[in-house]
Amino acid sequence: MTVLVYAPTACLAHDPGEHPECPERFRVCRSALERASRRGHVELRESRRATKSDLALMHRASYIDTIERVAGEGGGRLDADTVMSPGSYDAALSAAGAALEAVDAVLLGDAERAFCLVRPPGHHALAELAMGFCLFNNVAIAARHAQLRRGVERVLIVDFDVHHGNGTEAMFDADASVFFVSLHRWPFWPGSGGPHANGPCGGLKHATLNVPLSADTTPAQYHAALDQALRTVDARFQPQLLLLSAGFDAYAGDPVGGLNLHVDDYRAITRRLVDYARKRCGGRVVSILEGGYALEALPELVLAHVETMATAATDEAVAWES
Repeated sequence: MTVLVYAPTACLAHDPGEHPECPERFRVCRSALERASRRGHVELRESRRATKSDLALMHRASYIDTIERVAGEGGGRLDADTVMSPGSYDAALSAAGAALEAVDAVLLGDAERAFCLVRPPGHHALAELAMGFCLFNNVAIAARHAQLRRGVERVLIVDFDVHHGNGTEAMFDADASVFFVSLHRWPFWPGSGGPHANGPCGGLKHATLNVPLSADTTPAQYHAALDQALRTVDARFQPQLLLLSAGFDAYAGDPVGGLNLHVDDYRAITRRLVDYARKRCGGRVVSILEGGYALEALPELVLAHVETMATAATDEAVAWES
């Protein structure tokens, strides 16, 4: 199976200076994926920029205008962690546009699975607030696009970044049509997603399942937690599309996060999620890059994720169902 990889070079235009979320993240991963494309299973594509009407699916118009204005004025610091350069607005438009094109490709039958190599990341961005390196919430925009423009009724978002996807949760907090699952280190930045932060998960008001994990969580415990989360979703929700907030900062050597995971663990995580999508969502998966800041390891981690998306065996026994 071929995985479509959307890797818009405009994402390099976002340059926050001396910062973990640096352009080199994109460069090293794109180089690895270019090499993989020559071996098969991976097809690299550019993508369009999102429009303001695309962003307005989840963001306030005044906020979108602010991000455009700050970039036009040469950039600046939006908060202690989030910095813009003159090219940041275009990069963020390209990141959101890649997510939209990936959803269209998967839903319109061009491919079953797609990965978006994009930056800046998105899962901390709120409707009218930048946060945690994030400007626009790519996965949230993609989910609403699938629903309002492509007729998908129910979307599952699984976020395996080491940080809680607070922005995504907030955007769908009162929406039973989007089930949000976040596995993350806790207590940890941004301080949300603790053990009592779950919604009722039954569609009464919202569908949220937070899985907070301590810093000493072992890989085996992580996989068991993911299995249980998928079983919980399976009992209460019937998704038609799986979106992934794919953060690689739970890698053991990550300078920003870390949760004791290694490359084989990301293969195992991906196998579980692809298997779930194959059995419950018609195989439709769109994965969107969030965090991951260990430059020496990130290309291998991303490549393991993408190649496993392509090669996961359809008859493989996967633990989440047991």
